[in-house]
Formats: sequence, structure tokens, C-alpha cells
Amino acid sequence: MMNLYSGTTDPFSHRCRIVLYEKGMDFEVVDVDLFNKPEDIAVINPYNRVPVLVDRDLVLYEANIINEYIDERFPHPQLMPPDPIMRAKARQLLHTLELELFSHIETLEKNQKASADKARGLVREQLTQLVPLFAKQKYMLGDEFSMLDVAIAPLLWRLEHYGIELPKSAAPLMKYAERIFTRQGFIDALTPSERAMRR
Repeated sequence: MMNLYSGTTDPFSHRCRIVLYEKGMDFEVVDVDLFNKPEDIAVINPYNRVPVLVDRDLVLYEANIINEYIDERFPHPQLMPPDPIMRAKARQLLHTLELELFSHIETLEKNQKASADKARGLVREQLTQLVPLFAKQKYMLGDEFSMLDVAIAPLLWRLEHYGIELPKSAAPLMKYAERIFTRQGFIDALTPSERAMRR
């Protein structure tokens, strides 16, 4: 049985929960209070952060590494493209999203006025640049739900919570977000605290 140590409001843990539920696997989520972390998190992850996946003797941390491991070990449904070129492109885009979007999440979570306002502006700008993509296709890589959609979903779910308002021109992106939010894997992966983030 796999155990995922997961923050109940942590967007990176949320990603891992989505992958596990999309795969319909046998696993256990161990809820971690981010403001009062148990000591064993620091023991299993030297960075004392969640998510952490424990699968027998294997201990993994960092959401993208955990998710790729799960995807390779349980290939149905496959969330990374099977073609090596497309897979490399997906990894490149995921890396770009990490640098340009998800690097601001910690600032948004801390919500200190000046730095959070700047982060909101940068995230709004980056998301607005993605809009044309969804005017033409269903998901980030085309017609198939993939690891890129998993990565961005927790951020889109938290826009209101983070105080990020997108322009009206972002309608295709918001329609895309609603498509993801209605997936059973996404719905099952939500914690009660995450459900409360959106009215």
C-alpha cells in the first residue's frame, strides 16, 4: 500500500492526490497539518515538506517526481505522452510552468501584502498568456488530459482564494478549468479545506 503524506491545503500535494485518483489505485492519504507538521516528515524528507510518497522501501518527495513515478509504475491511464519527443516537450513545458507560475505559490500562500500583490500580477499575466491555447484545444497538450493539466489544476482552483482575478478575455481558460474540475479524479482528490476555497 502506498502512503502519500499530503498537506490538506497544499497545492503540490493536491497534484499528487489528483494523479492517484485518476489512476484509481490502492493508496492511503496521510493528512498533514502544514502549521503543525509531525516530526516524521522531517525524518522522511530532509526538506521537511510535503508531499512525500512512501511505497515500501522507496521514499520520494517533490510533486513532479512522485507523479512521474506513479505514472510509470501504473501506466493506465497514461498521463505523460508515450512518444519520447512529446514527453520531452511536456517536461519542458512543466519546467517552464514551475519557473513562471508555481514559483509564486509560496508567496501567495504567505500573503504578505507587497510581495503577494506582485506575485498575483505575475501569475495573472502568465495565465493570460496561456488563453489562446484553450481557444483551440481541450487540454494543455491537445485532446488528452495529461500531467500538465494535473500540475495547473490546483492553481486554477485557488485563483479566488489567492485573490487573482483574470480578465474577461480569459474565458477559454476558465472553461478549460471547469472541464478539469468536473473530472471524477479531481473531485475525489479535494480535501474539505480545498472544497471550502471556492464558493
